[in-house]
This record gives sequence, structure tokens and C-alpha cells, in this order.
Amino acid sequence: MIFRTLAAAGRKARLFSTDQYKSVPRETADAVVIGAGVVGIAVARELAVKHGREVLVIESGPTFGTGSSSRNSEVIHAGIYYPSNSLKALFCVRGRQLLYKYCKEHDIPHKQIGKLIVATGSSEIPKLNALISRGIDNGVEGLRMMDGQEAKRLEPELHCTKALLSPASGIIDSHSFMLSLLGEAESHGAIVSYGSTVTGGKYEEGCLQLYVSESPTLKNRDEKSPLKSDLILTPRLVVNSAGLGALALSKRILCLDDETIIPKPYFARGCYFTLSNVKNPPFDHLIYPVPEDGGLGVHVTLDLNGQVRFGPDVEWIEGVDDISTFLNLFDYSVPGYRANRFYPEIRKYYPCLKDGSLEPGYAGIRPKLSGAMQGPTDFVIQGDDTHGIPGLVNLLGIESPGLTSSLAIAEHVTARLSR
Repeated sequence: MIFRTLAAAGRKARLFSTDQYKSVPRETADAVVIGAGVVGIAVARELAVKHGREVLVIESGPTFGTGSSSRNSEVIHAGIYYPSNSLKALFCVRGRQLLYKYCKEHDIPHKQIGKLIVATGSSEIPKLNALISRGIDNGVEGLRMMDGQEAKRLEPELHCTKALLSPASGIIDSHSFMLSLLGEAESHGAIVSYGSTVTGGKYEEGCLQLYVSESPTLKNRDEKSPLKSDLILTPRLVVNSAGLGALALSKRILCLDDETIIPKPYFARGCYFTLSNVKNPPFDHLIYPVPEDGGLGVHVTLDLNGQVRFGPDVEWIEGVDDISTFLNLFDYSVPGYRANRFYPEIRKYYPCLKDGSLEPGYAGIRPKLSGAMQGPTDFVIQGDDTHGIPGLVNLLGIESPGLTSSLAIAEHVTARLSR
């Protein structure tokens, strides 16, 4: 909890005699990062290691990376899909370069296995042509188009009309990566307070105050009772990297209900299934269909042990309340019947997939800034030029390629805060 964390750091909570918060402890801090996902940890490491800041990471969960950071495909993306000069394109290309370099220097398990994006019918070929043009514009190296026969020689189990080869794509052990980043940050004085939730804030008299509650208390509270804070924290710098809860939190901090500044949140749930009853993996590369509404389609990923996974699908979630996003109270179960939707999608490019060979794997939630049939959106990185609060940066809609982009986002955010 945050009180024990601060005490361990040699700090003492100081009481302020205000009528409204007379019994609530108050504390000051230098730099606060909200959320210990891969992006939050990368920002904390950048602030502590390269900028010498005293960093406090506040995480609602019991450990780091329990949200989207540990429930994704663990793919290192090349930077093909995103509009030129978008934040996703810029950060993905830069982040990929930084990520491969970091993995090599710190012995993080990873492998540059390459990706094939496939068109399984002639109607999809224009989309594939658009992707290679976009990838080249974004500075992605080594992209090459190949016909179906050439792709089949590369991957004998693959069926396609045409394929785009991206040799720069790869896979990574995301847990080892986050553990390394966190270790670096902590070795330079960063502190992580697990089981602590930032539920809102207030900007007054030139200071931003954060309202912090202990997560178990928040989870077990009576919903009819008013939300109470266990601590009021006044930091110099704040990075809202709360992932699934970032939009709700920014709205509570800024006390605004303006969708031109704080977009409406959307949540897309995706399930993964693993391939069983197969002695050897059918593919050596990542295999992706052309992108679909809400995601990149049900694709083939491999982990570093050779386990084949298919996913994710897209299921839009409605009616999510703020506290559920803060505490990650989503349903992550994978119903077996959802495999019935996977088989026909996978067989478009892997026709030899046998009935009964898909087993439930895991599920993840993507924090999105657009809903069904609304088209993709870019990352949103808000500073005081948008919301008017000095020292506050909101990271909104950090979905894929967030893992690949994490080091580049951290580099950008800390440079922005330094200015």
C-alpha cells in the first residue's frame, strides 16, 4: 500500500488542517507515474535513469503489467499499419529500433522471425498494396511483396493469393522486458506502490493534487457511499499511464466533460486460442490477415517456446464504470464456444486446421478511442497545451503497438516534461 511504500522510502505523511480533508494525510512527490504497465514502467525508467528524477509509480494491481501489457500478442511490430507521420507510425518505428537494441544489450528473450500479411482473395490485394506503400512511407525496412506460390514455398501450410513480407517484425518475452525496465528504474531510486489507485485529482493554486485510495478498500466499498481518499498527493510531474483507466482518470483529474479534450472510451475484448494436437508448429513466421474493424484480424503468433496462438477476435464491451477500469475488473475468461468463430477465419489462410485443435488461451482488453465501424485512431498524448495543467501528461488510447512503442513513448514524454 502507498503508506507503507512512502514510509519505506523514509517519507512521512504530513497532515494539513483543511476542513474538507482534515483527517486525510497529504504528501508531496517529485514525479508520479500512474500505472505500472509496460509504458508506465518505461516512462519511470526514463525519468529515473536518464533524467535523475525521484519517481513514484502508483499501480492499482498487486504487481506490474497485469492489464493489457501481459494480455497481448507479444509481437514487435514493424510500423506498417499506421498513417504516415501519425504518433503510432513514428513511435512504432522508433520504438522497434530501441526495443531490439535494448533486448540485445540486456539479454531479453526475443526473436526477429518476420511476418507475412496475406491476402486470401483478389479483393484483398488492393489493401495489401496500400499496406506496403504505407509501410515504405513510414520507413519500414525490407518490405517485399510475393505471390501465393512464393509465400507457400516459405510457409508450406499457408494458403494465400498474395503476401507482404515484413522481416523486421518479431516476438518478445514482455514479462522479462518489463522486469528489466523496472529493475533499472528501482536501481535509480524509483519506488512502486502496488495496491494503490489514483481515483481523481484537482488543480488549484498552481498545484495538482491526486486522490489516492487503497485498492482493496476501493474494491470492497459500498457503491452508494461517496468515494473517499486515503491520501492526497501533490507531485511536481504526473504521467497518467493508467491504460484501461487512463481516460476515466483524466476526466476526473481535469474535472471536464468535454469530448473534444477527453475522448469517449471504448473497450474491445479479444480472446486467444492455442493450437494443440500438433507435434511441430505449422508456421515459422507470424501470419496476419489484412486488418479488420477494431483490430488486425485473427492472426498467428508464436511464443519463444514455439507455442502457436491464434487471435484476437473483437468483442465490444459496453457499460464499463470508472472504478472497474481503475481496478481492471474485466472478464478475462475465454469461453470454449468462441472457437467456432475462429475456425472459419483461420482456415482462410490455414486450410489444414483440424476440428478440435483449438484450446482456450487467454483474453485481453484494448483501450480504444473509437468504437465499432468508426475507423482507427491515433495515440493521444496530452500536455498543458491541451488541458492547461503544467506538469501533467495524459497517455490516452495506448493500445497496439504500445508494447513496441513503449521506449519511444517514454523518450517523447520525458523530453516533453523536461521542456
